[in-house]
Amino acid sequence: MLGVKLNPRQFLDRVAEELGRIDEVEVQALADAVGQCYEHGQTVFLCGNGGSGSNASHFCEDLGKGTLKREDFDNDKKKRLRVLSLTDNTPYILAWGNDESFERVFVEQLKNLARPGDLLIAISGSGNSENVLRAVDWANRNGLKTFGCTGFSGGKLRALAQQGLHVPLDDMGIVESLHLTAFHWVVDDLYRRIGLGGTA
Repeated sequence: MLGVKLNPRQFLDRVAEELGRIDEVEVQALADAVGQCYEHGQTVFLCGNGGSGSNASHFCEDLGKGTLKREDFDNDKKKRLRVLSLTDNTPYILAWGNDESFERVFVEQLKNLARPGDLLIAISGSGNSENVLRAVDWANRNGLKTFGCTGFSGGKLRALAQQGLHVPLDDMGIVESLHLTAFHWVVDDLYRRIGLGGTA
């Protein structure tokens, strides 16, 4: 936790420095992966725990609503992005977690909903969350595209996911913040493609 050692100015300067280290090619690849799902009518699934789970919910909401122009809200003919966060069905998560194991809470939802060609965006600061890894492993074996968003060393997720966005920093809070910053650009880019009808 860098904020324990740094004053506000030092902390913000460090965040800015780390933001500048993010690989823009990886951010663009995430936008392209989501864009391809939109073009082909596939579904984007997201998962994560804790702050990463919150980011999954936030990113899902932004992708679903924030990629549309206001005048298209009531346009039933406007094609929309199919997107769902696996973090948000609380009774389903609690049933699997309580009755079987917490490691199953994401993968069991994918078994019900996912189809080959869909995209799973898995967010884990450590890259070692077992429920996230289990979902990515299943997705890889069942024809989904997988994109891992990681921090620290990337953990197992960085190697397991087919593509990734990595923030190489050993501070969970800043990793989560930088993931969300990148996600906001992705939403803006998808708004250009979907809402404004631009091209890749």
